[in-house]
Amino acid sequence: MSNRTPRVFTTEFKERAVLRLEAGEQFSALAAELGVRRKLLYDWCKSYRLLGAAGLNRKRGPKPGGQRSSPSPGRATPADPLAQAEARVAELERLVGRQQVDLDFFRRALRLTDADSPSGTVPTFSRSSKP
Repeated sequence: MSNRTPRVFTTEFKERAVLRLEAGEQFSALAAELGVRRKLLYDWCKSYRLLGAAGLNRKRGPKPGGQRSSPSPGRATPADPLAQAEARVAELERLVGRQQVDLDFFRRALRLTDADSPSGTVPTFSRSSKP
């Protein structure tokens, strides 16, 4: 692991970089000149487009509570019954998909168990009354 502390860039520095990119400069060339990763420049551009200069000042990483602070543009609010129904359908489709994967796994495991056991029968275990 490295002992380096993360660099902190001012909002003005980020804004100047974003404005240069929007003027047509290449991401890789600007990243090399400024000594930052290209991904960081892409992140700054995305934040700047969404929230302006204020978007460059936000802390990175997941937000407390694991939920977004504001809904995405074009996304319906949770109070919308159609959006709730669509979300529920998507959730159920994911559940069915996971269950199908589980079923496929157990079918394959059962086939392997049947193939390994003599005479194609699964061994049974019985309790005896004597220890």
